[in-house]
Amino acid sequence: MVHLYKEVQPTDHFEISLPQFLSTNERQLLTLFYQPLTGPEPISLYLTLWAEGEDLHTTPMTHYYLMNVLNMSIGKVFEARIALEAIGLLRTWRKDEEDSRHFIYELIRPLDAHSFFQDPLLSMFLFSKIGEQAYRKLRRRFIKPMNKQSFKEVSRSFMDVYKPVHTNIPKDVIEANSNNPNQNYPFYYEQFDFNLLMSGLSENLIPSSSITTDVKEVIAKLAFLYHLSPLDMQKVVILALDDNMQVSHDRLKKAAADYYKLTLSKEAPKLEKTFVQREHPMPEKISKEQELQLYLETTPPLQVLKDINNGKEPLPSSVQLAEDLIVKHGMPVGVVNVLLEYVMLTTDMKLPRKYVERIADHWMRKNLKTAKEAMELARTERDKYTKWKNENDNKTQVATSGYKKQARASKEIIPEWFYKRNEENSENEQQEQKAIDFEQERLKILKKLGVQDGQVN
Repeated sequence: MVHLYKEVQPTDHFEISLPQFLSTNERQLLTLFYQPLTGPEPISLYLTLWAEGEDLHTTPMTHYYLMNVLNMSIGKVFEARIALEAIGLLRTWRKDEEDSRHFIYELIRPLDAHSFFQDPLLSMFLFSKIGEQAYRKLRRRFIKPMNKQSFKEVSRSFMDVYKPVHTNIPKDVIEANSNNPNQNYPFYYEQFDFNLLMSGLSENLIPSSSITTDVKEVIAKLAFLYHLSPLDMQKVVILALDDNMQVSHDRLKKAAADYYKLTLSKEAPKLEKTFVQREHPMPEKISKEQELQLYLETTPPLQVLKDINNGKEPLPSSVQLAEDLIVKHGMPVGVVNVLLEYVMLTTDMKLPRKYVERIADHWMRKNLKTAKEAMELARTERDKYTKWKNENDNKTQVATSGYKKQARASKEIIPEWFYKRNEENSENEQQEQKAIDFEQERLKILKKLGVQDGQVN
């Protein structure tokens, strides 16, 4: 499993590199073509970065901002990011600094509809996600067929129209052009063994000039999609030859699909994620205390404050305090959540800033990383923190709820708010139902009294 702290943390800063003039049509492509492949969360991240990137005066932001805007844990933000990278919508650049990291997120334009449907991997992936009927409907909407069979292309190439005047071109310009590969998404055909492929193809049968760079890329993608070896692809290439002994993209795709159906399976291939980030894998059997730890580790502090306070929105000062602990002081989200919960439960639902910061300073020097470590330390140092609290306000000690010393390691003490955090909606529904029942009863009584629609019968 990838350790998340090695990849990204809420306090890490990022900037956005945005291709100019992303259009409404590209927004439609993101929604209808890419969202079925990635799910909604990566597309939400893309649209958020797009919106922020259009602000020319923006300053570097922290990932904590993305967590709040998207209502995601840092793990979910990271998982959304790598999904965008895999599908070719994002490139990420990282610079490691002394105590943090700095990222540049470079948004990539989505492929136009024609290029998307021409791509064997993406088009097949979309087909497997939305089904044949929806796929054909989408194709009819974005691809306008044009019959070119009776026409002959007479377009001139660059060399037909222009010729070089001189060759005194600066070296840095040549290097800049050579380092800009024309690839639609991260897939490198060098991974495919073309030497083995070409070793079984006679030059007389298939001229090497017909296996262009574009054809090679399609061959590699098809081999990946259908899980075909170079020897299998030899047969596919031979099947794809036209009357002029040339290989076209469309014939290659058809030949690969036919070969796959004949030799491997009649069902269309599917693509699945090979990496699913989970900050804390959910065990098969989980105790209530483990459930609380997982909740505190993966929930944004704003939501934790709201849940502890019976669903009420927290005050701006409380939200600011949580943000300062994460952004300014670099504390992990899970540790901050435990700190907020501990202080609120031991100070009659208050958040005295000086008291919170005194405990936070202690926990930072202890280098706590997880909610579990914070909960254990809060129990161990309960007497010390009670003394600090009494020094701060000279008030009567309040019961420490879930952070009392445990007589036995197996004994679990879970705060009451954790059980009630999901009850708000059900209570509202019950109140609405009672209101409906009351209205029905009122109408029945009025009817018995001979009153209907405000009139006495």
